[in-house]
Amino acid sequence: MPPTMGEYPSEVQVAFLLHDLLPDRWDGMSGMFLGKDWSALGTLLDVFEVDDPRTTVYFLKAIDDRNSNAINEKVTQRNKAAKAKSRIK
Repeated sequence: MPPTMGEYPSEVQVAFLLHDLLPDRWDGMSGMFLGKDWSALGTLLDVFEVDDPRTTVYFLKAIDDRNSNAINEKVTQRNKAAKAKSRIK
């Protein structure tokens, strides 16, 4: 059973919050997910008065990497299925 949000350290909880608030970046041509747009991160760290930004950003990057890989895997599978379907017709 995966841990609940409350079981994570506070830096991880804040990293998940920030990850949800950062906007997504997508490649318009391939439809691949490029990750989060980190340009607003400094402002968000200030707004939420993050005590340990270095550790929080470390966890945020780990979350972003796992999320990006999972989304791109789904996009790749969807594209392969669409190509296979178009060949059948």
